[in-house]
Amino acid sequence: MNEDISRVVKDKMTKAIENLEHRFTTVRAGRANPSSLDGVVVPYYGVDTPLKQLATISVPEARQLLIKPFDRSCLAAIEKAILGSNLGYTPNNDGESVRIIIPVLTEERRKELIKQVKAIAEESKVAIRNIRQDANKEIEKLELPEDEEKGKMKDVQDLVNDYNKKIEDLLKEKEEELMTV
Repeated sequence: MNEDISRVVKDKMTKAIENLEHRFTTVRAGRANPSSLDGVVVPYYGVDTPLKQLATISVPEARQLLIKPFDRSCLAAIEKAILGSNLGYTPNNDGESVRIIIPVLTEERRKELIKQVKAIAEESKVAIRNIRQDANKEIEKLELPEDEEKGKMKDVQDLVNDYNKKIEDLLKEKEEELMTV
């Protein structure tokens, strides 16, 4: 396989796996994780601002998140944004900070989260397939002899199989984490 195409394909697929791992960390598994709030956006002076730019988020206990805003005037907006984020969190505002006690996951909620995780994994597989399609188009542009072209496409397919296996392994790991009480 052309070294450039091979390197680009591996880089793109590695980034797809890194993205999958990051998205898996945002799916909570019963214990506090500040990255579960990464998607929360707070309206702050008319501008939608990510929560992590407005406050420090810490984990004082295993099932608790503490959010200390840099500007206390946005406490109510932070609280409202967390409630509206559909994470299943109930924030408690004490006038200085917002505390979130992470509820224990119910069996029903665990199954919902597993569906969500499977959808994320499927999106990653689609990304890998799109990378393969792009790589195959690049190989065809090289106008190589047919057997050489097929060999390069097989190498790309082998990479796809390896990365799909990684996705499956990460999915199984996350499913086990979610089902552990």
